[in-house]
Amino acid sequence: MSTLQKLEKMFTHGKISRREFITRVSALGLAAAISPAFLTTPVHAASPKKGGRLRIACTGGSTTDSLDPGKLTSQYNQVLNFQLRNCLVEIDQNSNAIPELAESWEPSPDAVKWVFNIRQGVEFHNGKTLDADDVVYTMNYHRAENSKSGAKGLLDPVEDIRADGKHAVVFTLKSGNADFPAILADYHLTIFADGTKGLEFEKGIGTGGYILKSWEPGVNSLTIRNPNYWKTGRAHFDEVEMLSIVDTNARTNALRSGQIDVMDRPDLKTIHLFKKLKSIQVINKTSGSHSTIPMLFNKPPYHINDVRLGLKYALDREEQVKKVLMGYGSVGNDHPIGSSVKYHAAKLPQRAYDPDKAKFHMKKAGMLDHTFKLHTADSAFGGAVDSALLYQQSAAKAGIKIQVVKEPSDGYWSNVWMKKPWCMSYWSARPTADLMFTTCYAADANWNETFWKNERFNKLLVEARAELDEKKRAEMYYETQKIVKDQGATVVPMFSDIVVVASTKIAYDNFGAGLDLDDARGPERWWFKS
Repeated sequence: MSTLQKLEKMFTHGKISRREFITRVSALGLAAAISPAFLTTPVHAASPKKGGRLRIACTGGSTTDSLDPGKLTSQYNQVLNFQLRNCLVEIDQNSNAIPELAESWEPSPDAVKWVFNIRQGVEFHNGKTLDADDVVYTMNYHRAENSKSGAKGLLDPVEDIRADGKHAVVFTLKSGNADFPAILADYHLTIFADGTKGLEFEKGIGTGGYILKSWEPGVNSLTIRNPNYWKTGRAHFDEVEMLSIVDTNARTNALRSGQIDVMDRPDLKTIHLFKKLKSIQVINKTSGSHSTIPMLFNKPPYHINDVRLGLKYALDREEQVKKVLMGYGSVGNDHPIGSSVKYHAAKLPQRAYDPDKAKFHMKKAGMLDHTFKLHTADSAFGGAVDSALLYQQSAAKAGIKIQVVKEPSDGYWSNVWMKKPWCMSYWSARPTADLMFTTCYAADANWNETFWKNERFNKLLVEARAELDEKKRAEMYYETQKIVKDQGATVVPMFSDIVVVASTKIAYDNFGAGLDLDDARGPERWWFKS
């Protein structure tokens, strides 16, 4: 067997990554001998092996965390939640909506009525059999009038939900939505049993691949494999231990010393050091995940658009990508729709760093002498504090004064986000433009992090959702992105790649680029190499 054939075999069996394969072949001067078709064929990873304890160090955990799906905010809890529970729909690693607890669905021709057929024979961890009533109860919990769920806005377009027997649920929408199944894959909308409420959520009972054994909010959790899991070829580990470690250096040291197997959000300034270690693999995927710097629209002076524009022009995005992301990402354009998402407004002019324009708008608003307090913490996103300090420097060149206020990481999402007038935030990618906008830009969304309201934007959002003509729909989404860019209350500095650092013992078939850690489903999708 030739050297090239050996490398091809290693690649197709998941022993080496695509990048490593190309690097090795190029080093041997064999690149010209590779068939282009070979590199586009799917990689068939080695057969998954059962067993072992997966140890993950994750950022974002807090002592205020809850296992109520409606209250999930942190990366840590997203990953834990998907160990315990399933959605009706899953977004796969190619960003497609595929069946999960719903084994199929059928829309009406106008996409107003959707029938979801519920998978039969699925059991909750306590032995209860899943049925349509559980699904209806879950959805109504999030859409209740007094609900504080992060998914309430996603379900506002739903007019009615009803069970049709034990194994079907009918959703009737206020208007058509061709992307509706993708909404039901949101991590808040994992299914729990009919009647679950209050402290019962903290037991973590669901239909997922792992059962909760112990959990201390903001510290750690331990789950064990569900012996009755309904999914074949998933949930391979005997146990999954998660540690909440906010400090990046501490996570890094834990991985290098072998105390953990995986860490999220590494310090990108030192990523090159990981690449030198044979025991460590760096996994990198282009993503629609992005940092934001939201201003509370209902708090002066952020109700003045010239103030908002002044702050947008005062940010050097290229510098942010270079120095904070170390090139692992791309510049933002003050709207949340990434280039990989359908209907991304590629022709929308890129906002460039312009101190003169920043000063012009701030002077027009009469706020050149104002000092803007920017609240940040390490838990906002990797490099958030550095990002704020760079912003302070670039704004100073426009005569704009920014005071960086470093907040405690613990409790940041409860005490700072959506409470302080100006702070730093982060959003994982969503599979559709509608889902992204509906989650955090719609006027009445619980997670409208700026409290921004724009009549034209909200009208377009509803109309685009129901529009079945592709050309018209694209035009509508272009306008929504333009409105958010020019009138919105959010600065979007950059889109960041998903970067995960793991032991080379970890094997995987593909890698999702929606939520961190393989769409927050790593514990279900990965396994240990033999």
